[in-house]
This record gives sequence, structure tokens and C-alpha cells, in this order.
Amino acid sequence: MWQSYVNGLLVAAGLIMAIGTQNAFVLAQSLRREHHLPVAALCVVCDALLVAAGVFGLATVLAHNPTLLAVARWGGAVFLIGYGSLALRRACSKQSLQQGEHQTVRSLRAVLLSALAVTLLNPHVYLDTVLLIGSLGAQQTEPGAYVVGAASASLLWFFTLALGAAWLAPWLARPGTWRILDLLVAAMMFTVAFQLITAA
Repeated sequence: MWQSYVNGLLVAAGLIMAIGTQNAFVLAQSLRREHHLPVAALCVVCDALLVAAGVFGLATVLAHNPTLLAVARWGGAVFLIGYGSLALRRACSKQSLQQGEHQTVRSLRAVLLSALAVTLLNPHVYLDTVLLIGSLGAQQTEPGAYVVGAASASLLWFFTLALGAAWLAPWLARPGTWRILDLLVAAMMFTVAFQLITAA
């Protein structure tokens, strides 16, 4: 049991900690201090559900259905280009993610919907959580413990990222910093979208 748990923890940690669109979104929300803890919790829940689905059969279904992967790839590319364009526009504007009284705070619902979109419309999430982590978990002696281990890695990572970035926010609350952050987010979104398109 513990071996399966540790395997899930280590495999998930190695993939989740890689810089990606989901991490970039959590980082941006945390630096804004805009519903960052609910966003982190949502990412943990989504990862846990996707890993569990992969471990208990979805990985096999996706591996044998290229049509589903193609739909996810193109839909994800369109979304990422759109989200990256918004980040680029913010970076080029005079109101580049400034904190304080001039910042427009979005509702919790709007932020969580954006987090869901970043998570579920990104095909890399399915490749990582469902196909890679999930297919490995299906081979474990205790797949349930493996899923819990993977969920633990997600929990530790996203809440560490959210709390750590929020703690650093007062030192980073300068317009220049926000512009750089938005440019990095835009670059990340465009890069992943380009990879999805060229992989078609």
C-alpha cells in the first residue's frame, strides 16, 4: 500500500511541478491575491479526479480514441491563444495588473470558471494526469493508494505555490513586475498552443 502511495506521490510531483499553464494561472491569481486558495483547491480536485479516472480506465479509452484527443487538442489551442492574447493586452496596457484600489477584483465564480477552463481545456493536463500518471497507476498493486499519493502531491504543490506567491505579493506589487508576469503567462499560453497545433 505505502509503496503504491509513494509511487503516486513521486510520479505526480515530477509532472505537476513542471511549469505549465495551470501553474502560471495559479501563480498569477496568488500574486493578485484574487481567490487564490479556492483556485488551488479546484486544481487539486481536478487533478485527483483526472488521475483517478485514468487509473480506473479512462487512460485506455483515450489511448484508443484519437478523435477525442484531436478535439481536445484543437479546442485547447484556441482557448490558450485567446487567454494568452488577454494576458498580452494587459501587459501592454497602462493598467497592467496593479494591485490596490485600482485593481478590478473578479468574482469567485468568474475566477473558478477561468481556472476550470485553463485546467480542462488544456490537452497537456489529460496527457499528464490521465495517460501518463493514470496508466502507471493502473499497474500498481494498490491503485487506490496510488491515486491518494498523486492527490497528495497536487495538494502540497498547489497550496505551497498559492500561499508562497501570495506571501511574496507585497514585495512584487509593482506595475513592472505585473507586466513581466503577464508577458510570461502569454508566452506560456502561446508556446503550449503552438506545440498543440504543430503536433496535429
